[in-house]
Amino acid sequence: MSQSEKDSTTELAALETKLDALIAQFNLMKSENKSLKVKQDALVKEKAKLLEKTTLAKARVEAMIARLKAMEHDS
Repeated sequence: MSQSEKDSTTELAALETKLDALIAQFNLMKSENKSLKVKQDALVKEKAKLLEKTTLAKARVEAMIARLKAMEHDS
């Protein structure tokens, strides 16, 4: 095998190693991205539930204040 063939083989092996590393990194990022999307969906749903609870609590407090004011005026 000539020196240029050895150099080409070495260069090819280095490129294959880099490609394998890039593929592994891509797969890791793809997995992390999927996980983050799942977490984001869960957080969006949780936020919607909390907003609904907050709105309901606000309405109840406002109703209590209105009843207290009405009782105050009646006495």
